[in-house]
Amino acid sequence: MATVIPIVDQPLPAAAPLDSIETARRWVESTALTDSVVGPVGLELEAHLIDTADRRRRPEWEEITDLVDGLPPMSGGSKVTVEPGGQLELSTPPLDGAVTAIRALQADRRTLTAALAVRGLAAVPLGADPLRPPRRVSPGPRYAAMEEHFRAVGSGAAGTAMMTATAALQINLEAGPRAGWPARFRLITALAPLLIAVSAASPALGGRRSGWSSMRQQAWSGLDPRRSGPVPADDHPAAAWADYALAAPVMQIRDDDRIRAVTDRIPFSGWVEGAGPVDRPPTRSDLDHHLSTLFPPIRPRGYLELRCLDAVGDRWWPGLAAFVVTLIDVPAAAASAARQLAPVRGRWHQAARYGLADPPLARAARGCAEIAVRHAPDELRAEFREFCDLIIAGRSPAGDFAARVERDGPAAALEEEIHA
Repeated sequence: MATVIPIVDQPLPAAAPLDSIETARRWVESTALTDSVVGPVGLELEAHLIDTADRRRRPEWEEITDLVDGLPPMSGGSKVTVEPGGQLELSTPPLDGAVTAIRALQADRRTLTAALAVRGLAAVPLGADPLRPPRRVSPGPRYAAMEEHFRAVGSGAAGTAMMTATAALQINLEAGPRAGWPARFRLITALAPLLIAVSAASPALGGRRSGWSSMRQQAWSGLDPRRSGPVPADDHPAAAWADYALAAPVMQIRDDDRIRAVTDRIPFSGWVEGAGPVDRPPTRSDLDHHLSTLFPPIRPRGYLELRCLDAVGDRWWPGLAAFVVTLIDVPAAAASAARQLAPVRGRWHQAARYGLADPPLARAARGCAEIAVRHAPDELRAEFREFCDLIIAGRSPAGDFAARVERDGPAAALEEEIHA
């Protein structure tokens, strides 16, 4: 059970030293969730940048930044950013519901695809890069320090793979009215293993197969669970997030423009209590930076980030996004879905390892797909129906891609995705 500290309305200056655990916890709680109206949706889609003439070549940083600087404006309003391994990410602003957000991201995907094609490049949304070995190309000090931390604490391979060879579809939803926070957070947490199973689209990473349906999730599971495990879904989600954050190890210290790695497992609470990685107390700014280095599957940031879905191809992600938003934001669908999810609560490992080959997850997925179809937005019915029919039939985008990898190998399967 989370420790509940009353939230105060007084702002805490960025440079203010954190003189007690209570002060730190109060700040995290106060910023975790925002009393809001359900409805706005933001989408973030990552994709691996591929040289269509040499699939095994990873474009270098200067080439990528030159490319991004020369992109045309995105009509849907998406920002284009670059991940540590050169993956491109399209991020929409918060928009008025799933239909508007999906249509905006589709338009920006078309713009990006056309601009890349001129340069002989493609951006392929898959949970993991199936062909190229993980390698960081970003020289950014944040990612260099992150990589150093992972190596020092024994998760170097998983950390590098996570940063440089994986891609996600992230869905950002409002926290909703304050009175509904516990129920909403419980629903999304219960739904998350099923979302991993239906989206798992990474049976190969770096030219190898491990047997996991989502090697993206396998990489995440190789990190410290205090950084990447789920936040407990109890009656006080903001307080649970605060407890989680203070128990998580400090990854890096930022002083002015300099970022340096922390090479021991020191919880942020230890730093507050005087046993920190540097000889000064942490400030609110240090705590804010620490929060940005935590990666649970559902992350509170005022709104709620759903970070547990593999990126899937353009044929499938619109239906997947609509499926997720419908089951959470449509009250009748959410109530029905909650009843379907009881048998699969906590099946995080089974979802990533077996996907819909896990019988309880397959049954819950079929039930949720049937519920979602009944509440599908008319404007997305074609994409929605195709995705849900696939799930009802006991299949998934992951299964289809895995079959192609098994039959033809990662290179040929990737080639198909480039031209899909």
